[in-house]
Amino acid sequence: MTGKANSEGPVSSPEKIAPDSTKAPTTEPSGEVAAAESPEQQQDPEPQKPGSQTLDPEAPAAPATLATTKPEPPSEDVPSVPLQLTVEDVSHSSLTVSWEPPEKLGRLGLQGYVLEFCQEGASEWVPVNARPVMVTQQTIRNLTLGDKFFLRVAAVSSAGAGPPAVLDQPVHIQEITEAPKIRVPRHLRQTYIRQVGEPVNLQIPFQAKPKPQATWTHNGQALDTQRVNVRSGDQDTILFIRSAQRSDSGHYELTVHLEGLEAKATIDILVIEKPGPPSSIKILDVWGCNAALEWTPPQDTGNTELLGYTVQKADKKTGQWFTVLERYHPTTCTISDLIIGNSYSFRVFSENLCGLSDSAITTKELAHIRKTDIAAKPKGFIERDFSEAPSFTQPLADHTSTPGYSTQLFCSVRASPKPKIIWMKNKMDIQGDPKYRAVSEQGVCTLEIRKPSPFDSGVYTCKAINVLGEASVDCRLEVKGRGVSRVAP
Repeated sequence: MTGKANSEGPVSSPEKIAPDSTKAPTTEPSGEVAAAESPEQQQDPEPQKPGSQTLDPEAPAAPATLATTKPEPPSEDVPSVPLQLTVEDVSHSSLTVSWEPPEKLGRLGLQGYVLEFCQEGASEWVPVNARPVMVTQQTIRNLTLGDKFFLRVAAVSSAGAGPPAVLDQPVHIQEITEAPKIRVPRHLRQTYIRQVGEPVNLQIPFQAKPKPQATWTHNGQALDTQRVNVRSGDQDTILFIRSAQRSDSGHYELTVHLEGLEAKATIDILVIEKPGPPSSIKILDVWGCNAALEWTPPQDTGNTELLGYTVQKADKKTGQWFTVLERYHPTTCTISDLIIGNSYSFRVFSENLCGLSDSAITTKELAHIRKTDIAAKPKGFIERDFSEAPSFTQPLADHTSTPGYSTQLFCSVRASPKPKIIWMKNKMDIQGDPKYRAVSEQGVCTLEIRKPSPFDSGVYTCKAINVLGEASVDCRLEVKGRGVSRVAP
């Protein structure tokens, strides 16, 4: 059966009640027992019953004596010694112990367990729980930091308390020691970059108990306290530099010490500023509309790598600067598309993470883009001959028409010069006949037959003639007569 109980006072005996129970620490018992309670087991324990070892709080024996004194053989009614009394957990204000049920519970059954403690150097055993409890684990709270005391536990039946199980060594209530751990923020796990004059404020959290000692070093040396301020608390340390200088760059190592244990973390700080201009510049060559430049890198890169160079040009007439190249890495370049007749000067800036250098290096001489003598040599114009004999690109198509409805015939011809178009029916020229209307426009020839009749059926020909030749196309037109409808008788 599993049970839980709250301490209400010390264990009582028929002879004497233990001292003031309000001074006893509070408990949180929990666990399992080996036997169930019976109605006869609801009575108070009788630790003074002859033949059994008692848990009298005023017993003169010292804890060490209890641990070594051989108990009298228990009677059949009294439980045997609880087994495996163990300290499970110790903190700065609490203690948890556990044990196993005894091998023999006695003929009258087990009523519970009584847990007692005795401070080191004292002889008085103080009960933790007022009555026997049916648990095999208890937590004692509200203890004082630094105390040392012995513990014992005895199984109790209605016949009395059996011999106790006693811890061999006293339990020391002390603060839990937690090994130090440093939690470096993500943005500080890579090089921390600041500009000259900006503040540096690093807050590094850590974990440790009790309060550890945090120390900083710069490149393996102690910090300059006139420039660097350090403040450490229970959970973090702060390194502060009001105005960073390039000399503050380097490796900062944080060490957290605690009772022989330590944790270390390294933070790299880089303090940078704008670079200086290139050292020198010159014009190597000028040809056509091009100019070649060369310069030397700056002596001061601003304590960081260069991102490149910015090259600008300005003509002598306007004096306005225009950017030609940005973040250009080589130290030579060729500038093209310069205007003939102008004279140019050039300048170069250095650039890093802070930006362009405050000044630039400028060429002392000008690049003159001179005019060259160009003689125009026009070529003779050759006129193309577009003359062409007539040729039909779209022939006439055979057509069927209905009497009384105008119809049209189409074809297209290509020729140069413009050809003369002649329409014929059955090899007979039909020019001037009012029944026909001929149109020729943009090479498209059209013959309209107004209200044709079966008499207009036949072969129609379109002929194109110019000075280079002639061509013709034919088609057949069929005009169907109207059918005769039958009248019903």
